[in-house]
Amino acid sequence: MINKKGFTLIELLVVIAIIGLLSTLAVVSLNNARQKSRDAKRVSDIKQIQTALELYFADQNSYPLQATTPLVLGVTGAKTLSSTSGWSDTAVGTTYMGLVPFNQTPGGTAYTYAISDGTTYSISFTLEAATGGLPVGSHTATPSGIQ
Repeated sequence: MINKKGFTLIELLVVIAIIGLLSTLAVVSLNNARQKSRDAKRVSDIKQIQTALELYFADQNSYPLQATTPLVLGVTGAKTLSSTSGWSDTAVGTTYMGLVPFNQTPGGTAYTYAISDGTTYSISFTLEAATGGLPVGSHTATPSGIQ
């Protein structure tokens, strides 16, 4: 009687199927964690911008003005927030935000800043999933909070 050692084809296929299933679950979980991480960063960015705007308002008695169209934050023309130049590429005077964050990841839109009269502002942004009590979709941050 000959005794052969090794695995049968069925045993190998079962092990490969189990490994494939586990790796699929890991990839799905990782993608969800990445999505939640991006959204948490977006909310954090908006809160930091709001804090800088409130500091600006406390010193200047108005929010920084810009052109009639909404301003895309973190790109050319809105990379810093300072007392003398407001939103600009270079900070002059008291700097409230040395580097304005911008949304560079997939799944969201750029942060846009709009103001009409200097007494209130709105910052628009988008979330990929429900985060921190905020549902998925477009949101607006104002001096009274995030809706």
